[in-house]
Amino acid sequence: MSASWNKIINELNAELAQLTFSPPVTHIYNPLEYARRAHDQFNRKFGAGRKEAIFLGMNPGPYGMAQTGVPFGEISYVRDWLGIKGPIGRPKEEHPKRPIQGFDCSRSEISGQRLWGFFKEKFGEPEVFFNRFFVVNYCPLVFMEESGKNRTPDKLPLEEREALFSICDLALSRIVDRLQPNLIIGVGRFATDRAKAAIVERHTSIETILHPSPASPIANRGWAAAAEKQLKSLGLHLP
Repeated sequence: MSASWNKIINELNAELAQLTFSPPVTHIYNPLEYARRAHDQFNRKFGAGRKEAIFLGMNPGPYGMAQTGVPFGEISYVRDWLGIKGPIGRPKEEHPKRPIQGFDCSRSEISGQRLWGFFKEKFGEPEVFFNRFFVVNYCPLVFMEESGKNRTPDKLPLEEREALFSICDLALSRIVDRLQPNLIIGVGRFATDRAKAAIVERHTSIETILHPSPASPIANRGWAAAAEKQLKSLGLHLP
């Protein structure tokens, strides 16, 4: 029997809490701790049963999952389309330039706008999408430098990166055991590569789609159309 969501998240948090990170990283947020209530809502509401595929992201954005506890968690879509609401706590050490305001945050997570906006347009109701799919981030931690600049996990020093990836690989493996997808779709190359490292000796295909980040010129020229073309090329039926 696969582990419960509660057990998976508890074990992941306990393992992550043992890690230390060196400068230039000065602040680390774990929304699986301070936004646990919203994250649990998301898992309970949409993470039941077997899934056709998992969409796998890298790690939380400062105005997405960092605020809402939901992967790619653009506030308006999490609140108004997914129907997830409630109080969000705060990290133990909050960066003055990156406050956690939860659902009161006025900033937008463009990647989340694009991803959830695409799913809403194609599937209409969230239940229709989640009957077949789920969305997960590989790493739940947000890393920030003293300036407030975001530092992605792949930019960490080798030893820190290896320790982090070992924990996140195991958590992803547990999630795959729970959801039993036929396919993992990495949203961007990093997530795809991590899935290939973590999920071995299984009959789970691993593919990739373009990341919706505004830092990507290709995504800015029409991410939804590009993603739809890539998904259809994988043989996925879209409404």
